[in-house]
Amino acid sequence: MEKPSEKILIVDDESSIRKIISFQLERSGYETISASNGREGVEAARRNSPDLILLDLMMPEMDGHQVVEALKADYLTSQIPIIILTAKFAKSDRMAGLSAGVNDYLTKPFELAELLVRIRNVLDWSKKQRSANPLTGLPGNVTIEEQLEKVIRTGEQFSVVYVDLDNFKAYNDYYGYNQGDKAIRELARILIDGKKQIGCGDEFVGHIGGDDFLYIAPPAIADAIGHWVIDEFAKMRTNLIRPDDLRKGHIEVRGRTGEITRYPLLSVTLAIVSNEDCEIDHVAKVGDLASEVKVFGKSIPGSVLVKDRRIEKSEPAIATGEETESAS
Repeated sequence: MEKPSEKILIVDDESSIRKIISFQLERSGYETISASNGREGVEAARRNSPDLILLDLMMPEMDGHQVVEALKADYLTSQIPIIILTAKFAKSDRMAGLSAGVNDYLTKPFELAELLVRIRNVLDWSKKQRSANPLTGLPGNVTIEEQLEKVIRTGEQFSVVYVDLDNFKAYNDYYGYNQGDKAIRELARILIDGKKQIGCGDEFVGHIGGDDFLYIAPPAIADAIGHWVIDEFAKMRTNLIRPDDLRKGHIEVRGRTGEITRYPLLSVTLAIVSNEDCEIDHVAKVGDLASEVKVFGKSIPGSVLVKDRRIEKSEPAIATGEETESAS
């Protein structure tokens, strides 16, 4: 089992507590930095960018509340999670700290096992927060790679489905960035709804960036979610495209030099890669296979669900309200 390698800053004016916590955390695989008062703690945080701060509340020069205020006011340290270690259990102190952005409290004396669990929980939460896409709130690339590595390690059958919008740049230029963001959020909502409606609870949905998403599911469920996405996207698309453009079946975008270019309407391509009949032993192979399938899928007009043609023929993917074709 791999040990954690995160860096933790311990800020406490009692030398014995610093040494005990530092010793135990290093035994558990963490890197530690120590500071003996609040002012040193703020400087150490700015200088070392720790992954987590364990902060005593009652200290000379700067108490814990003042340290939190200084850290949250500085862009470089404002996102570092903080666990307060304190002998004070007053509700007013807890409320003040939580309101200022403290992530957790632990009252002295505490059990080492509880401290380690709280540290792991806060670090995991922080990692997910940093990875999450700000537009959709879905997990980003760090978590996506972890999930891919996880399903590859299990050796069980899985499908990875790459999802992205076709002709999105032209749509964004024509309708504006706000409408483009709305299209991305709506696609995210459809993917999440598909997971809830069809999945069994273990499926994963992530946002790679821009208009690119993926989801991971058992092969049969992945296919079913894919058809759901195409059908729901066709229904939702009427809220994203003006009626006159829907009637024309295209949009006309004026370029920088004044030329008019005609583009197809917004659609969605889903590219499936699976380890059903093809060995996938590392994350890079997933991306390589998906790139080939996506190129093929985007050569087909309309919304489409395509699979790696080395695996099997794709089933028809017919979406209500727009012309699509099946791919194989």
